Amino acid sequence: MLRRMKRAFLIDTDTASDDAVALIMALRSPQIDVLAITTVAGNVDVHQATRNALYTAQLCDSKVPVFAGAEQPLKRAHVNASWFHGRDGLSDRGYPPPRRAPEKKSAVDAIVDTIESYPGLVMVTLGPLTNVALALQKKPVIAAKVSRCVVMGGAPCCEGNVTPAAEYNIWCDPEAARMVFRSGLPIELVGWHLCRGEAVLNSSEIEGVLSFGTPVAKFAIECNSRAQQAFLEQSGEHGISLPDPVAMAIALDPSIVTSQSEHFVDVETQSELTRGTTVVDRLNVAHDERNRDVWASALVAGHKAKVFWTIDNGRWKQALYSALR
Repeated sequence: MLRRMKRAFLIDTDTASDDAVALIMALRSPQIDVLAITTVAGNVDVHQATRNALYTAQLCDSKVPVFAGAEQPLKRAHVNASWFHGRDGLSDRGYPPPRRAPEKKSAVDAIVDTIESYPGLVMVTLGPLTNVALALQKKPVIAAKVSRCVVMGGAPCCEGNVTPAAEYNIWCDPEAARMVFRSGLPIELVGWHLCRGEAVLNSSEIEGVLSFGTPVAKFAIECNSRAQQAFLEQSGEHGISLPDPVAMAIALDPSIVTSQSEHFVDVETQSELTRGTTVVDRLNVAHDERNRDVWASALVAGHKAKVFWTIDNGRWKQALYSALR
């Protein structure tokens, strides 16, 4: 009865430092029921991502089932993000191994089975979209059974964080991302731009989180210590940038978004210079004669994505603080 009253969530993640904080937000929310966590190669290899997800669930006293997934992108070698998150994805602070093991079922089967068993669930993706693409290949009809698919990924109309043109999650497996965007899933795109500027936790806000004195608050700041330094090196911005928790905050409360619009979105897969670029038809010109041939496949699929442009940064941070107290 309790499960029916709560919104059902399915989370796919390449669990590193910011993913872990996003998982805490979901697992500690009284409004939702996290049915499953599936892991994918991205920030770290899939085995480390699985270990990190299990450890984070343990911190939250959660027995949520965790399923290991794809070990590499669909057509490319896996390139991790250890330069940003540390070798173990959690700033190499020597966290102990989790006390339980992942489930035997594959992440792809878990995604298909969970969606079919709980039609209308919310899917949140925090890493490369490999698992989701493979699940859609196996059972395309699941796309119509998801009520929302909140994707942390992309750099719509702005610079990327792994190349000048692309955000890491999409760049890591652009073929999977393209497949997902054309699948009919109700995509809500949370781009990298939303975790910058006023969305970043500044030094006084970091101290405020530590003052909560809870194990999850301490973990959230400590496991992001390498990411904090890497973000400064990358962007010149001081503080902790938390893209995955921003996406989770929006998944939990869509009213945090203050401006959005719907557009065709496609992903560059051929060019090495712009690999993984999320190309947003913001001016709605994809149908024009000069663009129609290039955009033909996306137009035939006919699926637009919601693209979020701005959020209420105060409310996003309050959502984070509530989860960490």
